[in-house]
Amino acid sequence: MSEQNWLVVVNDEEQYSIWAADRPLPAGWAEEGFTGGRQECLTHIEQVWTDMRPRSLREAMKAGTAAGMAAGMEAGS
Repeated sequence: MSEQNWLVVVNDEEQYSIWAADRPLPAGWAEEGFTGGRQECLTHIEQVWTDMRPRSLREAMKAGTAAGMAAGMEAGS
């Protein structure tokens, strides 16, 4: 019996998962480009998904930091 192939998939929030290669992708997910055995895919995800925060949270935090810095500069004027 051969090992099943898996895909690494990613959603709009840049969250990663694996999906059986012979099944249709669920809505909201796209192929990331890596295919292999289950453990190979999980290892790949460990290497590329270094920030577990959803993209929208990272962007909001980045915008909040920029806004906070701008407010601090205005207060110092």
